[in-house]
Parts: sequence; C-alpha cells; structure tokens
Amino acid sequence: MRKFKRTLALVVSAVVIGSAAMPAPVFAENVTQTKSVKAGVTLKVKGGMTPAYKYGETKDLTLTIANNTEASIENVRITPRVKASIDKWPFEIDKVDYESKIGKIEAGKTAEITYKLTARDAIKDGYYYVKFDVIYDGLEDSFEQGVFVKTTAKPEPEKPAEEPGNTQPPANDPPTQQPQDPIQSGDGGFYGGGVDNADVGGDDQGITSVPRVIVTGFSTEPKEVKAGSNFKLIVHLRNTSKETAVRNMLFDFNAPTEGSDANTASPAFLPSSGSSTVYLEEIAANGTKDISIDLNAKMDLVQKPYSIDMSMKYEDKSGGQFESSSSISVPIKQDARFEFSEFELSSETIEVGSEVNVMCSLYNMGRIKLYNVKAKFEGEGLKSKEIFVGNVEPGATATIDGMVTGEKETTGDGKAKMIVTYEDEAGSVFTAEKELVLLVTPPMMNDMPTVDMDGVMTEEEKAFPVIPVVVLVFLAAGIGAFIIIRKRKQKKSQMEEEDLLEDELNRLTEDE
Repeated sequence: MRKFKRTLALVVSAVVIGSAAMPAPVFAENVTQTKSVKAGVTLKVKGGMTPAYKYGETKDLTLTIANNTEASIENVRITPRVKASIDKWPFEIDKVDYESKIGKIEAGKTAEITYKLTARDAIKDGYYYVKFDVIYDGLEDSFEQGVFVKTTAKPEPEKPAEEPGNTQPPANDPPTQQPQDPIQSGDGGFYGGGVDNADVGGDDQGITSVPRVIVTGFSTEPKEVKAGSNFKLIVHLRNTSKETAVRNMLFDFNAPTEGSDANTASPAFLPSSGSSTVYLEEIAANGTKDISIDLNAKMDLVQKPYSIDMSMKYEDKSGGQFESSSSISVPIKQDARFEFSEFELSSETIEVGSEVNVMCSLYNMGRIKLYNVKAKFEGEGLKSKEIFVGNVEPGATATIDGMVTGEKETTGDGKAKMIVTYEDEAGSVFTAEKELVLLVTPPMMNDMPTVDMDGVMTEEEKAFPVIPVVVLVFLAAGIGAFIIIRKRKQKKSQMEEEDLLEDELNRLTEDE
C-alpha cells in the first residue's frame, strides 16, 4: 500500500509540473463562437457569448446549427468529442452516448441542441476549446466544429503561516496575463497570445521579500502581426515587491528556430534594428514600466502563435543579483494569396434573353485556407446567380462555373467583372475582383412571314430578290421563243396552202 501511494504521488507530481510548465493561452472573453466548415454548415453558441462554467457547476450549453447552403440537409448527427483528459474535456462524463440528432434542416434555416453539462472540480482558470463532430446524409466523413467555454477553477486552500526562522521568501502577488485577441491557426484550431512567468533565482542575501519582476501582458504595433513584416513588441512589466525597488535591469529576447532544414533554419523573429538586448534603469517598489523591441517575423511562418523567451537580470538596492524569465506568445497572421486563371466563355457575345457559360479557376497559393468562397458576375445588361464554391485548402484549385443572362443591349464597351468573396479563419469577409468583356447584342430578326391584323400574309423587308427575277427572265424568254416558232410554223403552213391552191387553179385553167 505504501508503494502504491508513493507511485501515485509521483504521477500526480509529474502531471502538476507538466501543467505548470505549459503556457495557458489567453483569449478575449466575448468572442463569437463560429467556425466556417464544409458546405456552409456552421455551429455556434446560442446568443454569441462565451459560456462560463465554475468548478462543479451544472448548466445547459445550447448550440445553434445553421444550414447556409442552398439545399436542405437531413439526418444531422452532432457528437461532442468527450475525452478522459481534463485538458481536452472540462466536464464530468456522466453519459455513455452524447450524440444529438436532428431530422432535417431546410436551406437557410437553423436548429438548436442542448447539453446539460457539469464542470469538473479540477478544471483550470482559462478557456477550453470543446470540439464536436457533425455529419449528415450525403457526406462521406464527419467534419469538426468547436466552441470555447470559459472556466473558473476551485480556489486553492490557504497555506499555513510560516514558522519563525524560515527564510523562504513569502508568496507575492500572482502573475497576471494580458488578454489578446484570439486567432486561428492554419489547421483550424483557435489559439491566442499569452505570457508565462518563471520563478526568480539569484542571491537574495537573506532578505524577507524577493523583488520579483513579472510580465503582466504585452501589445504589438501594429496590433495584427503578419508574416514577413516588421513590428514593435511592447512588454508590460511589474515589480511585485512592495518594499524593494529593482535597478540595472537587462532583458534578452530569444525566439524559437523555425525550419526543418538545418542549413536554412533560423529564428522566427529577429531584431529589425539593433540587438536582442534591452536595458532598463529602474522599476520602483510595486511599480510598472514598459520596454519595447523592434522585430521582424519570417515570411514563411505558419499562421499560429509563436513564443519568445525573455530572460531578466536585475539588482536590488543592496546589490543583490536576481535572474528570472518569461515566455510571450505572439500570434502571427498570414495574408491570403491566390490567383485567377483566364476566363473561358462559351461565346464572346450574348443576345438579349440568351445565356453564356463563364468559367475560370482559383489557385490558392497562400498558406491559409479560404472559407465559404462565393462568386457572382456584374456588368451592364447582365444578370447572374451567386455561385457557392466552398472552402479552398492551401495549394488547392477550385473551379468557378456560372451562367450569365443578357437582359438588355450593351451601350458601352461591354466591361464586366467577377466579384469573389471569402472568409478567413476568424470569420472576417474579404473581396476580390477580376474584369472580363462580355457584350450584349440585340436579338436576331425572324425571316419568316408575319400575319397582319387582317390575316393577310406579308413579307418583311428583305434584300433584292435576285433568284426569282432570273427565273422570271428565263421564263419570259422561253415564252417569247415559243410564240416566234409557232408563228413561223403557221406562216410556212399558210404559204404551202397558197402554193397548193395556185397549182390547182393552174391545172384547171389548162384543162379548159
């Protein structure tokens, strides 16, 4: 039994030490809990506010699933990813099956599901990203959804008073963290910047209050740090000692090395001017100061938070030397980068009332995923429906294929444009455009005879009728030739008759 208790104590100690070493991400409290997913189906917390749970508290978690597609979805199943690990699932596991089912959600409609959950007693202060699997008829595999919940840990019991003669320094004020705006990493998970302070070491010279300097937060200029850009990191410091000032302070910044190739790997952040060391003259007892450093973020950084280790060396008023360190997590943002191919049109012009097919390809050449890509065509005399393309992974190609209808004749140069909208991982909407030329021409005239109001067939105006005139000429020539030949035959017959009559008269005269 004693051996079992000793083993259990070692395991618990290892878990506590490992949890303390991991920097907890910090997020803004009022974050809209949405994430773009397959086929325009989204899951979010009802009301848009981050749910908050205290240790041991039982309350409902109501989620809204929205069908943003153009067709209804059926047999919808939503299953939370329940984990035994408290780091991944902050609630008590009191059911065998947590799957929720919804029969049908019409296009553009929403439905709600509710879970009654109890926060574990051992949860930590912070935010948990609770994941769900969503699937419905027509999908081969389920896709991930997630929402944040804020948790409040159980207060630690007060420590007993120290015995006289104990030189161990008393606990100072706990470190604080500056909330940062949450961002999404390239793989779809939500992360945010944060800080982590280590213990102070050095020569305390028997003093009863160790002057501990901690990082209470940080900010950046600009607020959003993009890969390949320069930015200023401003660190907020506090001397937690209420009695002792600190001076002659030296801070050294070190960023992690990024890159799989040893020959090309380099730090994620490098000073854009000067060195990585910053000097500060003094911080008064219980005082605060800011320090700053200009840095450059590597161009090829993946969109996620990157840590910067900051070591500190300083002295108290008696010359006692101390060392400490902190870790700062800076979120990096990647810009979307994509191109369009040339347009392929089934016809360069379009008649009023007719349609033409327009196609092109979208190449995602960046390092982030494009969510909910949509396209539509606009121009003089043109009409088209919005085309839903979907999500486009980094390095992937998507096809934009639409039909454009001609409504009225073009009076200008026929310039039109394709407008493409997409969302990033935080749900922000962006727009891109590409021009094309598509002329709308009047409809072709009908050559068939038309009927007037009196029912008489009339011919529309046409070109000079050459063929009918030629036929009439030949016909007239034939008739004329026939008449001439007939008259000649009649004249010849008449002359023969006259000759015969003359011969008969001559014969009669001779007989007399």
